[in-house]
Order: sequence, then structure tokens, then C-alpha cells
Amino acid sequence: MKRRISAVVAALGALALVAACAPSSSTQQTPGQTSGGATDAVNTEPVTLTVWSWRTEDVDKYNRIFDVYEAAHEGVTINFEAFLNTEYNQILTTGLEGSDGPDVAQVRAYGQLQGWVEAGQLLALDDLVPDLQNIDPTVLAAAEGHKDGKHYSVPFATQTMTMFYNKAIFDDLGLTEPTTWDEFIALNEAIKASGIVPMAVGAKDSWVLPIVHDTLAATRYGGLDFEAAVLSGAKTFEDPDYIASIEVVKSVQSYMPDDVAGVAYADSQLLFTSGGAAQFPGGIYELATFQTQAPDMEIGIYQVPPTPDAKSATALTPAWGDGGYAVNAKSAKQAAAVELIKWMATPEFGQLFADEIKQFSPIPGVTYDDPLMAEAWAGFQEHPSAYLLLVNFRYGEPMGTAVLGEEIQKIFLGSQDAAGAAAALQEGVSQWFTPNG
Repeated sequence: MKRRISAVVAALGALALVAACAPSSSTQQTPGQTSGGATDAVNTEPVTLTVWSWRTEDVDKYNRIFDVYEAAHEGVTINFEAFLNTEYNQILTTGLEGSDGPDVAQVRAYGQLQGWVEAGQLLALDDLVPDLQNIDPTVLAAAEGHKDGKHYSVPFATQTMTMFYNKAIFDDLGLTEPTTWDEFIALNEAIKASGIVPMAVGAKDSWVLPIVHDTLAATRYGGLDFEAAVLSGAKTFEDPDYIASIEVVKSVQSYMPDDVAGVAYADSQLLFTSGGAAQFPGGIYELATFQTQAPDMEIGIYQVPPTPDAKSATALTPAWGDGGYAVNAKSAKQAAAVELIKWMATPEFGQLFADEIKQFSPIPGVTYDDPLMAEAWAGFQEHPSAYLLLVNFRYGEPMGTAVLGEEIQKIFLGSQDAAGAAAALQEGVSQWFTPNG
């Protein structure tokens, strides 16, 4: 089997990395190649496609997925290159602006997609990838150009939020999954009394905190009902219920690591997988990482019960479309890149993605053998909600997620309160957001 680059870690600076990753010279695709599955072998002249991603933790898994494609597409080699997620956007922007970018890129969703679209750096795929029409429109919206309504990527995942927990710690302490807020607080008190950190949170990386907020407190502000109200202009983020939802996060700070604002995201992952923390509030995308880092740990999940005075009577599962795969408009190998993208919209790729990456594929027909994935998906189907600030409030600067993350950091440091954080959020998004009501 061909050898591929395993990973590129963006620690030496974006320009040096981009220069080191120039794609190979152009070759031509054999006419008549289809987007069929990997069992439909085709003949091509030798071509090397470079695929960029921010998922450094998934390099080996993506390589196994692309082995399947290579086996059925003679002459095609795929170099999968992954960069640090915090530096990826700038690295990709630099690559797409020049001639040294990837042929296929993993791109962000919703508002964070728009800069590359408006710069003309990505191919519109509507007429090139017929299978896009099979994807749920609410997920496909993550790949849509805000101004022209065209679609510029094949969505790669639907993410849901959940509370992970270490079953061995729960069993040792005689704890069970909580069904009420009082039970949730009681179990956190019991964990803390045992000397174990109840919840691993890495607040040094501010992007984590809006996820923690929605995992814990989407029920308090009202989930989809509040989303509709704030988009229409009937409510703002200074609504008392939204302020109260931010207060919920502050109220459970004592169950997070000491000096939580100084704990990095990667350290919070390690704290959980090493057994130093009993729980981890986050996205289902963490599952594969946890299972790799701690293969012997038995993991459970549950949705945090409604808070006191919650606007939702049931636990909610917030979710969002998490980026997609796009074709570089400057690629010298567009024909081959489009054929790969077509395959990435098929059930074969979707099933490989679900099995290897342990995330929810938006491709219809995919099933989930992992019981935790099946449980999380069922929870979303039963009581869905949206990751409000990512789905709707990343279309301008400052982005809603960025503002709230930084404001919650200030709350943890004692220099801000919930009302002030909500006011800052409303002021920030009001610079560009206009209600549609």
C-alpha cells in the first residue's frame, strides 16, 4: 500500500508549512470516471491529491479510509495532512490564496466558510456532486454560500453535545446517571468529596466554553424556541433566561479543575482519560479520541437534566453541522479532486467515516455500531436543539462563539458577571446581525 504523510503539526508557522506542502504537477483524469464506490475500480494516470484537515488526532483513521479509495482507483495517491486546529484557518487561507494549497480541504461551516467562498477560492459543487441532494437540507445549510445559496462542500459530520463519564468511577462511588438537576448536583458533590475532579473543562481555550454552556444550560434558555425568538428579534441575548443560562455555568465552576481558566483543552482531555476527572462535557467528536487514549476505560454518556426554572421540560441535545470537504479552485488537479469529493458524498465513505472517526455522517443510510454513538444519535432525534451561536452567529465579526467564550473566561476569573457577558454578546453580534422578524 502507498505510504502517505501522516501529519503536519503547525508549530513552525503557517508560511513554512504551506511552502512545504506544494501539490504535485497536474495530470489528467481518464474521461468517464464515475463517483461510484471503491468497488468500481477505474483507470487513471498517476495523480497525487493533497487533502488538508485540522483533525491531527484522526490521521491514521483517515489514512485507512483513503486506502479504500486508492485500492479502487489505480494511480491515485492521497496525502492526508493535518494541522493544529487553532492555526488551521490561517494556514488554509494562506494556502488557498497562493499556489501551494491543498487539492481538497476540510473547511469550516456556516459563517466561517464565507470568507473562502466570497474570495472565490472554492468550487461550487451543486452541478458536480449530484449526491448533495440526498443530504438533509438543515445539515447542507452548513455548506451554503450566504449570498449566492450555492454549496461549496460535502458536509462531513453532524456533531452533538453530551456529558461523557467514567463508568468505573461512577460504580466505585455508587453513582448513576442523573435524571434531575438536584441529582446532577448531588453526584458532582459526591465526586468532589472523593478527591476526583467532577468535570474536566479546559477554559484556557475559549472556543470550548460555548460548548460547555450549551451542554449544561441549553434547557435554561429554551433551545430551539429561544433560537427562533432571537432570530426574529422577539428576544435578545440580554433576555433574563439567557442571562440565567450563563449563570448556570458559573454556578458549577467549583466542579471544574482548580484555576480552570488556565487549563488547556488538551490537558482537560488527558485529565478525563487518565481518570483524574469523572466527567467531560463536550461534543461526540471526543469519543474516538477518548477510546484511543484510554482503550480500557468504559465510557458512558448522558444528557444534562433541565436546570431549575428551565424553559425546556426535557433534556436537550444541541447539535451542529461541523464543516465539510471542498475543492480548491486553484487546484491543478480539479478533475481528480472532484472525483474524490463525489466519493465522499456516497454511503460507502459515510459508513467508513462513521466506523473509523466515530462521528455522525450526514450521508443517508449510515448506521452506528458503537452503542454510545447510537445512544447519542437517538437522544438528538428525540430532543434536538441547535448549537445556537455557531449555527447562526458566525456570519460576521465578532463571532458570537468568540465573544461568549471570552466572556465566560472573565466570569471564571471573577472580572465579569452573567449579565455583563450577555450584554457583551448582544453588543458584539449587533454590529452585523439584523433580526429577520
